[in-house]
Amino acid sequence: MKLRIRTRAGALLFAGVAVAASIGWTAAAPDVAGEMIDRARHFLASLDDGQRARATFPFDDEERLNWHFIPRDREGLPYGEFSPPQRRLADRLLGTVLSHDGISKALGIMYLEQILYEREGRDIRDSDRYHFTVFDEPSETAPWGWRVEGHHLSLNVTLKGGEVVAAPAFMGSNPAIVDEGRHTGLEVLAAEQTVARELLALFAGEAREQVVFDAEAPPDILTGTDRVADPGAPLGIAIGNMTDEQRDKVVELIQVYLGRMRLDLARAEFERITAAGLGDIHFAWAGSTAPGEPHYYRIHGPTFLIEYDNTQNGANHIHSVWRDLTGDFGRDLLAEHYEDAHPH
Repeated sequence: MKLRIRTRAGALLFAGVAVAASIGWTAAAPDVAGEMIDRARHFLASLDDGQRARATFPFDDEERLNWHFIPRDREGLPYGEFSPPQRRLADRLLGTVLSHDGISKALGIMYLEQILYEREGRDIRDSDRYHFTVFDEPSETAPWGWRVEGHHLSLNVTLKGGEVVAAPAFMGSNPAIVDEGRHTGLEVLAAEQTVARELLALFAGEAREQVVFDAEAPPDILTGTDRVADPGAPLGIAIGNMTDEQRDKVVELIQVYLGRMRLDLARAEFERITAAGLGDIHFAWAGSTAPGEPHYYRIHGPTFLIEYDNTQNGANHIHSVWRDLTGDFGRDLLAEHYEDAHPH
């Protein structure tokens, strides 16, 4: 089975910017698509007829592209309506795309809803309001997909044959750092901010002025929930114009996001990024450079975009996203599918 995996996601996978082939990965790629098919089938088999009707849509249904990260009513089946055994199968499916670090972040994001509920008392704050949706029957050949989504979490996965695209992938955190109560100090998306500030600190003088493209941060990620991300022209400084230390730190920050995904997926994506040209990847910052004040950054490469915004609630509310600039929602592999099915 052909395997071309695209991911969006944290831990340092390896140091420096050597291409993946140079570091000795020789094992055959695991059958990630096969795992997803198997686990999705077992998840669906655990549902009764009513649950299955709510959890599934045709692949071409408009709902597949209807993604968001705010607390709103959603289609699909929420965790709160799963039996304990069904939860286990839903978690097994989630484990086909996320790493240990990614699962930890996803569960932390869900738990923050409990903290918000205790502060606000609003029913909309609910750690069980994270919905699973499957788009069409899991198939070895035909396109299908699945999504898990709720406030501050949206993971969109598309498959066709052995090809997997896991984007858009959004993670947010409110509060970014819990500042009161029994969970004071809890920080779900810590590395996303810490490593970025370490990178920013490496620029000075004219280079710093070039990186910081606006003194005011935008109120949110600029691509929002657009179905096709259009980041515009690259901003800031390209890796090709950076020092080795700056370049390595950019790669480390990219790997913070890649590390949200299981290692084999992250590895394949880094190979793709490298093949497209590390030198063309740009890092840019907007807003204050002081901790605790509103700020935004982006990493924009030929094939991907990372956006991070921390401006709300006294700059203690993070939005971050990974977008595939060639294939969000499997756009490119589906174009190939339709071309094969309907050649000119």
